[in-house]
Amino acid sequence: MTRSISRRRALRGIGVAAVSAALPLRLARADAPAITLGTLTPMTGAGGNYGPTMRDAVAAVVEQVNGAGGVLGRRIALVSEDDETNPEAGVRAAHKLIDVDKVPAIIGTWASAVTTAVAPLCWESKTFLTTVSGADSITLLPHQGYLVRTQPNTVLQGKTFASFALELGAKKVYILMPQTPFTESMKETMTKVLAAKGATCDIDIYDAKKTSYRSEVDQALRSQPDTLYLGGYSTDTAVLLRDIYRAGFKGRMIAQTYSIDGKLLESVPHEATEGIYCLGPSPATDSGGYKKICAMLKKDTLDPYSAQTYDHANLVLLAMAKAGAATGTAIRDTIRKVSQGAGVKVDNAPDGLKLLAQGKDVNYEGASGPCDFDEKGDILSVKFRYDQVKGGKFTLLKIA
Repeated sequence: MTRSISRRRALRGIGVAAVSAALPLRLARADAPAITLGTLTPMTGAGGNYGPTMRDAVAAVVEQVNGAGGVLGRRIALVSEDDETNPEAGVRAAHKLIDVDKVPAIIGTWASAVTTAVAPLCWESKTFLTTVSGADSITLLPHQGYLVRTQPNTVLQGKTFASFALELGAKKVYILMPQTPFTESMKETMTKVLAAKGATCDIDIYDAKKTSYRSEVDQALRSQPDTLYLGGYSTDTAVLLRDIYRAGFKGRMIAQTYSIDGKLLESVPHEATEGIYCLGPSPATDSGGYKKICAMLKKDTLDPYSAQTYDHANLVLLAMAKAGAATGTAIRDTIRKVSQGAGVKVDNAPDGLKLLAQGKDVNYEGASGPCDFDEKGDILSVKFRYDQVKGGKFTLLKIA
C-alpha cells in the first residue's frame, strides 16, 4: 500500500513537472499583463487566398514563443482582423487594433491600397507596421520609421519582369492591370527597361470590378503585342484570361504570382492558362526558417506572403526583447539591431530570445530570406521565383 501511494505521488509529481515545462511563462507570471499584437490580413476579398495562412503563420510564432516563456516575462496575445482587401475596411480594423486593443505592432497588410490607408494611423499613434505590400509610395510616406516591408518595391519588381520579358525575346509588351498604387510605377519602370533594349510597352488600366474585359483585350491585341503582362488580382485576372483565350491570342503571357494562384488554375480552363509565366518574390525554401514554419503549419510549401509574416512576427518579438519594452517606438528603434549586423544568425524567436538573454547580439534571417532594411524601410535583397503553367500546374523554372 505504501509503495503504491508513493508511486502515485511520484507520477503526479512527474505530471505536474511536465505541465510546468510546457507552460513555464503562464505559471511563473500568471499575473503579468499580456503583450497584445495585431494581424491585419485579407481574410476575404481579392487577397482572401493568402490572408488566413498569413495570420496562421503569425499565430504559430506566438504559440511557439509563449511555449518558450514569452517575452519580457509576459505571454503574447494575438488579435486578428480582416481588412477585406479594402482600404475602408482596413482603416476600421486598424482603428480597433490601435484604439481598443492597444497593440504596439500591426502585422501583415497585403494590398498596397490598404497599407497606404492604414500607415498614417500607425505613425500617428506610434504603432509599428510590417507589410508585404510593394507600392513604392508606401515607404516614401512620412512614416517616421514606424514601418518596414519584406516585399520588394515595384521598381525592383518592374525591372525583374521587364528583364525576363526581354530574356524571352519580347519586342512589344502590353500591360493589362487595374488602377492600384503600383500601376504607374510598374509601367514607368518596365517601359524604361524595355526601351533601353529597343522594345516597346503600352498599357490599358481597367476597372477591376467588370464582368468582361473583351473590349480591353481587343484594344490591346490591335497593337499586335508579342507579350502580355497581367498585373491584376486573381479575381479579375480569371475573367481576363477567359477573354484573352476567346480572342485567340497566341503570344506569351507573364503574370504576378499573386494573380495566378492554385484556385485560379482550378477555376479557369487549362487552355486559357497554358504556358503563362508567373513571377514573384520567393521564400527562402532552403532556409531553416522556411522549413520550420512549413512544419508548424503542416504544409509542404508556403506562399511568399505567409513566409514574410512569419518573419514579421519573429522580428517584432525579438525587437521588443532587445529594447526591453513592448512599444511601437521600441520596435522602430531596435528592429534593425536584431535583423542585420554581425550578430549570431537565428531563424526563430525562441533561439534569438535565449541569445539576447545572454547579452549576445542576433541577426535574424528567416523564411523569406535575409531581413536587411534600408533607411526607408525597404527590403534590400529578394530572390524571385519563376514558374510556368503546364497542364494546369506550376512548373518551376528557376529561383534567382
